[in-house]
Amino acid sequence: MDLEKYLPSEIINFILVLVFSLLIGMGQRRHHLDQDDSELFGTDRTFTFIGLLGYVLYLFDQENKVPFLIGFAVVGLLIGIQYFQKIKRQKDFGLTSSVLALLTYCLSIMVFTQPVWLVLSFVVAILILTEMKSTFRTISQKASREEFITLAKFIAFAGIILPLLPTGYIADFIPVSPYQIWLAIVVVSGVSYISYLIKKFIFPDSGILLTGVLGGIYSSTATTIILARREKAEKSGLASVSAILLANGMMYLRVLVLAFVFNASIGRLLIWPFLLQFLVAFGLSRVVLRQSGKGVVNKKGVRESISRNPLELKTATIFGILFVGFGLITQFVMNQYGDSGVVGLAFVIGVFDVDPFLIYLLQQNSGLVAMMIALAVINATNGNNIMKMIYALGLISQPSRKPLLYGFLLLVVSGLIVSVAFYYIYR
Repeated sequence: MDLEKYLPSEIINFILVLVFSLLIGMGQRRHHLDQDDSELFGTDRTFTFIGLLGYVLYLFDQENKVPFLIGFAVVGLLIGIQYFQKIKRQKDFGLTSSVLALLTYCLSIMVFTQPVWLVLSFVVAILILTEMKSTFRTISQKASREEFITLAKFIAFAGIILPLLPTGYIADFIPVSPYQIWLAIVVVSGVSYISYLIKKFIFPDSGILLTGVLGGIYSSTATTIILARREKAEKSGLASVSAILLANGMMYLRVLVLAFVFNASIGRLLIWPFLLQFLVAFGLSRVVLRQSGKGVVNKKGVRESISRNPLELKTATIFGILFVGFGLITQFVMNQYGDSGVVGLAFVIGVFDVDPFLIYLLQQNSGLVAMMIALAVINATNGNNIMKMIYALGLISQPSRKPLLYGFLLLVVSGLIVSVAFYYIYR
């Protein structure tokens, strides 16, 4: 419904300023419930009046905004006097309420000049940030100096280095560009980085199953190895086997997301194969968990870090080298044996490191049809599952080997069935 058909725009803007100013003031009231009103700069009514003052002064001269700017200077001066008096009397250097008062004064100019969704976003951000003081303090206590360096690295990787790289091929015999290589590093590292942050700051003491989920988003291979090793050390039994299978199920969702990022047409082809494989892994995980006699696992999470820093220069360098190497191998195989050769190669390369190969396939334009690329991706994940099964069987305790072996075998067999079915459906 278009409200401007029934109400003047000035009335709508007045209501928006009134409501938003009152909400900010009520947020301040709630945030200072334990303080006496005489100690406060102001809360609901004060902030509402400040917002309305900005509205009235803006109406006087909407073109030059001189009254509005003079009012901002006067309000800022009064707030400054109040702030220094608060320091003198209460020894309190907090500046939040004063800054919020100035932001509330500016609401009117935003309501008149910006779309409603932006003003709503502005108010929502203020309300949330006001209530998250303790949350930010907790996060700051958990974060080390390295965490901020890591964040700076990611910003540099994605926002500074990537746009500056050339998009032309490195050489005629190396059919990839520096931009493609770095884009692959940024996207894969970004997915891993998100999982890394969630694990460290939101679920630091997550249970084994949640560790499997988050670790699977980061790296199903690393998660499988670490959970298998810890199962042997801590005798966690089938709960760890269940988490390993769940981590490998998350691999399919992770690769599906990467496929949509780099090549949406391939991503669409992979929807039903990978969702089916995820459901198989999830079902196997639940069956193993029930056999362990635990409907819910409350055991403490794995103490060993599932993930090293995903933005280490060494990691990026190795990824880049593998990306170029797999690109050369793929180009050679395709020239010699065609599409079928690449599909077979995918199964073999999956045994080593699946991400660089998959990202290369999803980015290249050298003549492979979409169906064969998708089939190669499916085969690469099957080969990767075989490699992880071998790793885990060598690390896990003897009593857990049989259920782990059966779980992985069923996952691999279902993957091969999906691969064959996919080929006959789309050939």
